[in-house]
Amino acid sequence: MGAVLCVIIGFLFKSSQRRETRSKQERSDQTARPWVDEDLQDDTEISSKHNEDDDDWLDTTEEENLPHIPYTPIQYSATEMLERSEKFYSLMNLRRSVRFISPDPVPKQVIDNVIRTAGTAPSGAHTEPWTFVVVSDADVKHKIREIIEEEEEINYKQRMGDKWVHDLKKLRTNWVKEYLDVAPYLILVLKQTYGILPNSKKKTHYYNEISVSISCGILLAALQNVGLVTVTTTPLNCGPQLRSLLQRPANEKLLMLLPVGYPASDNKVPDLKRKDLNDIMVTV
Repeated sequence: MGAVLCVIIGFLFKSSQRRETRSKQERSDQTARPWVDEDLQDDTEISSKHNEDDDDWLDTTEEENLPHIPYTPIQYSATEMLERSEKFYSLMNLRRSVRFISPDPVPKQVIDNVIRTAGTAPSGAHTEPWTFVVVSDADVKHKIREIIEEEEEINYKQRMGDKWVHDLKKLRTNWVKEYLDVAPYLILVLKQTYGILPNSKKKTHYYNEISVSISCGILLAALQNVGLVTVTTTPLNCGPQLRSLLQRPANEKLLMLLPVGYPASDNKVPDLKRKDLNDIMVTV
């Protein structure tokens, strides 16, 4: 009996040692390659619990009587639909990620209109949880570049890992982001994890990251429609510094940064091919 008890105690002791070793290894890995970017976490779980337990949150029962109105969208014939769909596809198929952008000025009203277009995106419970910060000031653009390049160098050398860096080699990217100085406009897309009303009450923003991501897609289409180029960037671990620089509130988190302008005269892009329709669509 004593021998059996010793075996059991020994097994439990070794199991405890293995768990402790794994825990230490995980902590060591996190220390060696820190990869924490709270801005990229989706906070849509801020829902009923907050509204029930916190007087700071808006009581949405006041909004239940929203009137509904007739809606009659434009309808096209089958021929027109086909023609429009082919033209729009041809336009969007020309879209490329462009890292060499001309400093030539772009009319501000055009930027205003593409932002308006992005703001037509659907959103969870129509909360419209987006803020588009448009930067044209040269000094601010340069400060943004300094923040991003400092963090991106760490990303490439420590956080991203060899495989990720290797996969990017064919695109010839690195932590040097000259376009942040050169592009006439930088558009920083921020997701509002919750809303702040004039009376300081907080409003839940459901599916805020998905909603803002949809608006980004519409923004890219709007830019393509007017002949402007951009490259979608997600400056990892830069959100808090950029938010401080731009004096944005704590409920706004950086989702994407777009340098916007005309393509440079010597611009080149990778010779990439897109997947065939049969590779991306399943018909049931």
